[in-house]
Amino acid sequence: MNTFPLSRQILYATGMMGWSIMVNLIGVMLVYFYLPPIHSGLHVLITQRTFLGIFTLMALITAGGRLTDAIYDPFIGKTSDSWKSKRGRRIPFMMFSIIPTVICCAMVFFPPINAVSRTNVLWLACFLTLFFMAATTYIIPYNSLLPELAATNEDKIKLSTFQQAGFILGAIISSFVNNLADLFSRLLNIPGREACVQYAVVLLAIVGGIVMLIPVLVVNEKKYCHSVPSTTPLFKALKQSLSSRNFIYFIVAVFSYAMALNIITNGLLYFLTVLCHIDDSQGPKFVGYLFLLALLCFPIVNILAKRMGEKKLLVFSFLVLGLVFAGIALIGKLPIPPVVQLYIFLGIAAFPVATLGILPNALLARIAAENTAATGDNREGTYFAVNFFSIKVGQTFGLAIFAMLTIYGKDPGHDFGLRLSGMFGCALCIMAGLIFTGFKDSRKTS
Repeated sequence: MNTFPLSRQILYATGMMGWSIMVNLIGVMLVYFYLPPIHSGLHVLITQRTFLGIFTLMALITAGGRLTDAIYDPFIGKTSDSWKSKRGRRIPFMMFSIIPTVICCAMVFFPPINAVSRTNVLWLACFLTLFFMAATTYIIPYNSLLPELAATNEDKIKLSTFQQAGFILGAIISSFVNNLADLFSRLLNIPGREACVQYAVVLLAIVGGIVMLIPVLVVNEKKYCHSVPSTTPLFKALKQSLSSRNFIYFIVAVFSYAMALNIITNGLLYFLTVLCHIDDSQGPKFVGYLFLLALLCFPIVNILAKRMGEKKLLVFSFLVLGLVFAGIALIGKLPIPPVVQLYIFLGIAAFPVATLGILPNALLARIAAENTAATGDNREGTYFAVNFFSIKVGQTFGLAIFAMLTIYGKDPGHDFGLRLSGMFGCALCIMAGLIFTGFKDSRKTS
């Protein structure tokens, strides 16, 4: 197996950037597009009435789509583990999934009726589920390449760092969706805010798809990976993976963190427009500020990971991010301008965002590689599939919780639900940190 060169490591990371563009489009814009705050220029497209007093229709739709996709995760992970082809185990799945991911991402934002309608509910449920499944078909095989492309623990952290840089760049690019909508409105004189947002989503989804194609073209599995198809049946592979105590602690902590992060991601535009009274077109400025600071923290994370070990650094980051989420509840309540508060909280969040972006994938790659060394069975896809299952169930609950909390206020002067979401995020991050203290890190640190 040949050493994976630096230039191709960087090109490999662009796949994460393309995937990130579309995933963050859905994460940031979905609730905002279908259940917008007043004065946004958008129309409410599905009812916000509750079932059993707490479950909104948006929460049920997204939960159903995510859970269907989560069930699909182990299948795609195990199938790619066992796949045999001239191009390897992972690349064929990545190549096949790109066009469906682009199409479904765009179609989520093209409901047939520009008003509250049951037809829109069916449309959203269908295309959101298909988007999640198509994106999964790309990202699980993509991440499963990491343990094979990076030989040592330091190499895994470095390659995961490049991946997270790609994810951050994708998130920044997706945050320009409202700016692009403004641009289309001015240049093309398009009536209606919905149409402008739709044009912007289509453009960004196409860009994301093009970037996702780069790793398919530059990663030669036969040259850079020791691709031995797994022969272990699906349920046996799952049972063996879940028998690892460390892996259980890892996925439970990731579940709690994913839930917290999705609450905040779906609330981002609300926090800007409702709590800080900032126009939604200013979103990229704040997203860019956070992620550029996070990028500057990447070298520090790599150094501290070598000296302290991943466990201590992750626990610390979970706890710090929990305090940042608690700060959301205080925006506009402290004797300093809300915008200044936002900059302070985002500045504090930069280091844990960097840490939690880099280390989990690197740590999971190490867990998978250690299993392969111990058993001789290449089940990287199964490990990443179970991890994504945990993440997606967490994201499902996070989005559902946020959608339900909006019942208690999501508009200026009536914002208690938004503030409450910050407290939920705080509690979940602290819970993730406490859970991860049970992880046993056998690697010696210098």
